[in-house]
Order: sequence, then structure tokens, then C-alpha cells
Amino acid sequence: MDEITIKNLEVFCNHGVYKEENVLGQKFLVDAVLFLSTRKAGRSDALGDSVSYGDVCRLITAEMKKQNDQLLERVAERLAAKILHTFSMVKRVKITVKKPWAPVMMHLDHASVTIERGWHQVFVGVGSNMGDRQAYLAMAEKRLAQEPDVRDLRAASVIETEPYGYLDQDKFLNTVFAFETLYEPEELLHLLQEIEKEAHRERKIHWGPRTLDLDLLLFDDLVTDDPRLVLPHPELHKRLFVLEPLCELNPYGVHPLYRKRFLELKEALIQISQII
Repeated sequence: MDEITIKNLEVFCNHGVYKEENVLGQKFLVDAVLFLSTRKAGRSDALGDSVSYGDVCRLITAEMKKQNDQLLERVAERLAAKILHTFSMVKRVKITVKKPWAPVMMHLDHASVTIERGWHQVFVGVGSNMGDRQAYLAMAEKRLAQEPDVRDLRAASVIETEPYGYLDQDKFLNTVFAFETLYEPEELLHLLQEIEKEAHRERKIHWGPRTLDLDLLLFDDLVTDDPRLVLPHPELHKRLFVLEPLCELNPYGVHPLYRKRFLELKEALIQISQII
């Protein structure tokens, strides 16, 4: 992506752990690197096709003065979130907040915190085979769509499927949600589990019946081996009830491990099922 850079924007405000810092205030310096495509603006020469760095500077200044925070980490986090929510063209942002007069009783140029945040592309598998199945799917979609750090949610068509793994249970309704989020993987996993709890999900039997099942399938192209959250979902390529709705939303997406398009994985699974 292209970059728009703001360097050493001066803002006088009140942030710090000590009482004197919050009363007297001090100068802070902010760097911001915005990652986006400037192609259209470069061809049209129209400000409306880009992001005004003047508007970004004014937003940073207003947000810095909005409240007093103890930590530079908190200031940087608020600035990154505000920019990403305000300027939809910005896909990622790198923020550095510098404190030239840091009270450490030693000579230094400045203390600073640098963070990088951005929108992540996510796919979530959704299923239900207890109670009002359609209502549970609708509830999950509504809850996610209402989250401030979720945008552009799309849902594939709902399909009815036979149970997987544990067979002595009713049929499932399945779909896949696609959206962008500012959550990190474990934060999103926690949110999905909270939504399952709201649907009175109980984990009694592995692959057993459930009111609502929300599986994090893909998070950008991230590959992890953390037992708490394996990405991409280890069963994704084995489940036709996942691949069918996933292919409706993103047929030419590529599996981060197997380097095959989801459409290819689906067709291969269909051929195997026909042989069996």
C-alpha cells in the first residue's frame, strides 16, 4: 500500500502518571503513517479521492486534548482507532507518540511508544441445530454487525446439513460470515465465545448439539499453532458445510497452508464424497 506520513505534529496536552503532568501539561510529538491506495488521487488530482493530512492533524490534536491518559500506550491506541474509524480509505496506521519532557530525572531526547493497527479480513463459520436455528444465526449476525470494531459484514446463504463427527443429533443450519475487524485474533475469539454464551451454548459433547457455534476460520493469512486458537481452522478443508458458504463469499481465496483456492478444495472434497 501507499503511505501518507505526518511527522512530529506538536500538541500541548495533559497526559502522564504524575499529578503535575495532568495539571501543568506538556508538549507531545505525534508521527502518523497512513497506509492506503493513493492511485485514484494520483490520477484525478482530487482531494476527495485521498485522505487530507490536514484533517488527520486536526483529528489527532482534538483526540489528544479530549481526555487525560496516564500511559502513552493508551494515547497511541486511541489515536489509531479514531483514525481507522474516521477515514475508511485507511487500511492500516502506524502511530508514534513522543514525550520530549518525560519525567525520568535523567537527560534524554524523548520517550515514545509506537504501535501499528489495521483492519483485518476475517471469515467465521456459523452453525446451529437446537431450538430456533434461524433465530440464533440472525442473532449472531446482528451482534457482530453492532460491534464498533467490525465493519462490512456479509453473510453467505444458509444451508441445512447433516451433523459432523457426533451423528446422533439433529441437522444443522450453516453459513459463513465475512467482515473486517480491528480486533486481534484472541480478542475476536473471546467476542465469539461471549456471543455463544448469550445464545446459551453449552459444551457437553465434542461436536455435539449446540444452539450456536461460531468458528474462527481465517484471519487474514495468519498461520498459528497456539492450541487455544489454531489458524486457519484445522478442519476447514475437510468440511463441505464450511467450504460451500465460504466459496459463495470468496471462491478464489487461497488457503494459507495448502496454497489452493477454496473452490479447488471444495471440488476435491465433492469428488472424494462421490467416490465413497
